[in-house]
Amino acid sequence: MPADGCWWDGAAVVLGGRESRLQGEGRQREERRVAVMSEGAPVNTGAAGWPSLSVAHPTVRRIQDKLHCWAVADSDRRFDDLYNLVCDPAVLTVAWERVAGNKGSRTPGVDRATVSWIESQVGIEAFLCEVRARLKARTFTPAPVRRVMIPKASGKLRALGIPTVTDRVVQAALKLVLEPIFEADFASCSYGFRPNRRAQDAVAEIHHYTTKSYRWVLEADIEACFDNIDHVALMDRLRNRIGDRRVLALVKSFLKAGVMTATGTSEGTITGTPQGGILSPLLANVALSVLDEHFMQQWTTTMGNEVQRQTRKRRGQANYRLVRYADDFVIVVTGEKEHAESLREQVADVLAPMGLRLSAEKTRVVHIDDGFDFLGFNIRRMQKRGSRKFFVYTRPSAKAIASIKDRVRTMTYRATLHLDPGYLIGYLGRVLRGWANYFRHGVSKRTFNAIDSYAWERITSWLRKKHRIGWPELRRRFCLPGTWRLAHDGQRFRGAATVTVIRYRYRGYRIPTPWTPSTQST
Repeated sequence: MPADGCWWDGAAVVLGGRESRLQGEGRQREERRVAVMSEGAPVNTGAAGWPSLSVAHPTVRRIQDKLHCWAVADSDRRFDDLYNLVCDPAVLTVAWERVAGNKGSRTPGVDRATVSWIESQVGIEAFLCEVRARLKARTFTPAPVRRVMIPKASGKLRALGIPTVTDRVVQAALKLVLEPIFEADFASCSYGFRPNRRAQDAVAEIHHYTTKSYRWVLEADIEACFDNIDHVALMDRLRNRIGDRRVLALVKSFLKAGVMTATGTSEGTITGTPQGGILSPLLANVALSVLDEHFMQQWTTTMGNEVQRQTRKRRGQANYRLVRYADDFVIVVTGEKEHAESLREQVADVLAPMGLRLSAEKTRVVHIDDGFDFLGFNIRRMQKRGSRKFFVYTRPSAKAIASIKDRVRTMTYRATLHLDPGYLIGYLGRVLRGWANYFRHGVSKRTFNAIDSYAWERITSWLRKKHRIGWPELRRRFCLPGTWRLAHDGQRFRGAATVTVIRYRYRGYRIPTPWTPSTQST
């Protein structure tokens, strides 16, 4: 691949400096040197008609590939004329598919319209044509989000903002266009709500560094992150990459859309991005990238190789690395506890311009031997049984175990005795296997067996109450012959222990994006 260009369909596109667009122009004005480009290279094709999904997906993928490649090749480039891409029929078609395929499609916004209602009463193509017409005419205005309070693990309530289906589609279209651009800038230490990255990658990186003498951990949490992001600071960071005022105005309109409470009153949104919107995780990552950039700049310049790290260690200085998943992050540190404590103030100073601050309750410095919880895992260094060696173990946290037990307990209350035994056994099996699939890469086998044992006790107690039978009758009717393994109509209960525990291979922190050319990813 050329040093300053991209390859498409066998043709090279050489990218130069920054570009700008005169107000009102419908296409980008090239003020850079351009080499040969293939016929399908322009992203603004002015497509007519309404494409099918089989046509829309490749079209959107080509658009994203080009946007991402341009962003990687020129870190100073500001993108103009993106609004036409947001309005593109192919982009809106894929956006609709993502909204309709989400399990939240059955949840309405303030207009009470759901995806199924739109499909049956309006029609998908008519709906998308109307959305596109409003966007093109610049008459689209987001509706306030519907506020729903959901319980948190701490016992407090979290405010969830549910946009209308129309707003979700437009947000999904914005994300399809903006995400490839900002993915080129996001640091490798960030893992939350990013394509091709998952929670297990963040846990694996922590395991990797804590195994290598990074003994102290600053476990941090940002207080009400999604609610307190400063709009002005966020928009300034968006302007670093986006030059299209129409796209910026559309994003700002979502930030200022307001909230409709359960009592029917409307409230303005001065700060924050509503938790529950499709665009919110991307905007949160844009805001929190200020933290990633600060620590990654220090890492690459003063701790980027083994020689630099050993030199700092001999001088009594600390080495440290940030690992972030959305608003939860840790900083692993070599050195003393005082080094980790000093980073707390540094983090607070970096977050302050974005209107954010650390949670005093959840932010603490711990030693890896004492362990800490992160993304549902408990990470702790312990001595291996039968050995004098110490290893870092990742296993389901106490909160995660209590949460899955609560679900089992709720489904086996006396109030559920009207359910069919086959349904209950099958449902709980699916729930436990789904939970176990998340934790299958930890030291979890013993925990899985304990969870299944608890589920067996709850289900057998439920069966005895429902049918008013004793243990011999229960074993005859609801267990495999000659065993105590639960089964119904020949289908045995398959719980968490049936999920195979597999070690998660650390993929490193240079994980390719979906739009990274194969020559780069290899």
